[in-house]
Amino acid sequence: MTRKIAILPGDGIGPEVVTEAVKVLKVLQERYGLDVELEYGLIGGAAYDVHGYPLPDTSLDLAKVADAVLLGAVGGPKWEQLDRVLRPEKALLGLRSELKLFANLRPAILYPDLADASTLRADVVSELDIMIVRELTGDLYFGEPRGIRQNSAGEREAYNTMIYSESEIERIARVAFETARKRKQRLCSVDKANVLEVSQLWREVVTRVGNEYPDVALTHMYVDNAAMQLVRAPTQFDVIVTGNLFGDILSDQASMLTGSIGMLPSASLDEDRKGLYEPIHGSAPDIAGQGIANPLATILSVAMLLRYTFGALELASRLEGAVATVLGSGLRTLDLHPAPGRHVGTADMGNAVVAAL
Repeated sequence: MTRKIAILPGDGIGPEVVTEAVKVLKVLQERYGLDVELEYGLIGGAAYDVHGYPLPDTSLDLAKVADAVLLGAVGGPKWEQLDRVLRPEKALLGLRSELKLFANLRPAILYPDLADASTLRADVVSELDIMIVRELTGDLYFGEPRGIRQNSAGEREAYNTMIYSESEIERIARVAFETARKRKQRLCSVDKANVLEVSQLWREVVTRVGNEYPDVALTHMYVDNAAMQLVRAPTQFDVIVTGNLFGDILSDQASMLTGSIGMLPSASLDEDRKGLYEPIHGSAPDIAGQGIANPLATILSVAMLLRYTFGALELASRLEGAVATVLGSGLRTLDLHPAPGRHVGTADMGNAVVAAL
C-alpha cells in the first residue's frame, strides 16, 4: 500500500534541510522498497507570500489526507510585523490543532563522537539518552481567554490562560508511560504543583494513571528543579512528561546537551499515530541560503516517521545507524564545533548519509 507524505519545507533553512531529508526518502524508496508518495505544499511565511495566509486550505487539506507530514521550519524577520493571526508561527499551531496532534516526542541523544560539542563536560553527558514527552494542544498556547486589554488604571495588561482537562492529562500520561515501558521503565513527571492548580491536577492524574503501570517507576519534579537537574546530572532522566509550556523550554535546554539544536528531531502524534515530523530548531534566517545548516535533525525526523507512523523499525534503525556512521567518520556541520572533525555543508552532510545508507 502506497503511503503519502506531505512535504512542507517552510521558511529560512527549512527548504535546505528538507531537501536532504527527501534525498534519504528517495534512497529508501529506490533501494529498500519504501512505498511512499511525496506531495509538496507551502506553509508559514512562504505560504503568506503566495496566498496571503500562513496555512492555506490547500496545504491543510494535503496534511489531513497524508499519512505523515514532514516539516522544515517557519518564521523569520520578514513577517514579524504582521498581525498575530497572519504570522508564520500561527500555521504551525494551526496544523497541530487541526490534526489533533497532542503528543510531542523529543529525544535528546548524545552521539559519542559529539561529546566535545556539548556545552557540558563529557563525563556529565556521557551516554545521554532522554525522551521528552510534551503535551502539545493545551496549556497557555491554546488556553482561552487570552489577549491584551486596558485595566482600571488605564494601562495595558496582557493575559493568558493555563488550562488542562483531566482527559488531556490522562492521554499524554499514557503515551509517556507506554514510551517509558519500552525504554528503561523510568518516568519523571514535571510540573509546578507547589504554585499552580493546573499542576496540582496534573500530578494527581499522572499518579492515578501510573497505578496502571506498576513496572514503570514514576517520580515527580518541579520544573525549576528539572531545569537545574538537566544541567547538573542529565543522565538521571529516562522519559520526562510535562505540559506544553514547560516542555517547550526543557526540550530546547536538553538539545544543547547533545552538542547542537541541529541534532534533535521530533514527532507530534495524534491518537492513531499519524504524525507531524520536524527538527526542533527554527528557521535560522541568519544562515538561510548559505548551505551550512545541519540537516541531521530533519533526517532523524524521517527515522522517527518510519518508526512511529509507518512501523518500519528496521528502516528507522538503518537510517539512525547511517547518521551514526557519518558522525563516526568525522564529518561535522559548523554548529557541531568544537567537536573534532572535518566541516562540511548541508548538501555534503546529506550526501554522506545517503552514501552510508
